[in-house]
Amino acid sequence: MTKSTISIVTAVFDGGHRYLPDAFRSIASQTLPSGWTWEWIVQEDGRTGRPASLLPADHRVRYATGPRGGAGVARTLALGRATGEVVRALDADDLLTEGALARDIRTLTSEPEAGWCVSACLDLLPDGSLLSGPYDPPAGPLDGAWLREQYEADRFPVVGTHLAARTDLVRALGGWPALPALEALALALACSAVASGHMIAEPGGFYRKHAGQTTAQPGYTHEAEFALLRRSILSRIDALTESGWRYSPMESLLL
Repeated sequence: MTKSTISIVTAVFDGGHRYLPDAFRSIASQTLPSGWTWEWIVQEDGRTGRPASLLPADHRVRYATGPRGGAGVARTLALGRATGEVVRALDADDLLTEGALARDIRTLTSEPEAGWCVSACLDLLPDGSLLSGPYDPPAGPLDGAWLREQYEADRFPVVGTHLAARTDLVRALGGWPALPALEALALALACSAVASGHMIAEPGGFYRKHAGQTTAQPGYTHEAEFALLRRSILSRIDALTESGWRYSPMESLLL
């Protein structure tokens, strides 16, 4: 019997791979619904091959290198290698919580019109303590217009790096945009502009806070550049909304 697959997509760069073994353990410990399996598609943003040294010899783990272009480009390259009906984002330094993948799968199988879902996320601080997000919405449908409003008000309530979506939806949107930052948030907003989404209130991941993470580096929050990023993201959302196109799962891929 052919199993359905959830493809976990991870971008990594040389020097940012120390937590890959932790990420793998959090994936390998997942219990999936009957008839499902997982694959981990790891894409290096670069061609050193060094991050692969920390990956296990497991046929479900597939690694590749490519030209440097940022996390969004790396994830989209990984998307081209994904074989699953569902794609799930996971940063190289983050962790899945127990049951996270099963909740993603059950949400999309129980909501056949939903194109995507996202779970709450807990910040994992250097001292080991956990902190919940300040704007987590309740479980249930996520309205695209409301998400856009929250983004404009600097209260974006979901963590795009823990998005799960039907693979054909992500491909139809062109994958993750080639932005220098906020590419995960941008994809979540793009999904919300054309497809029904669902919030999972139970945390699905740990967002590791540490000095080496990309978002902690000097210059990451350059004000002028972020203003340009915001315009780029919002103009894409507006164009998708105004096009009138709405995503409908391919019948052959209905879960």
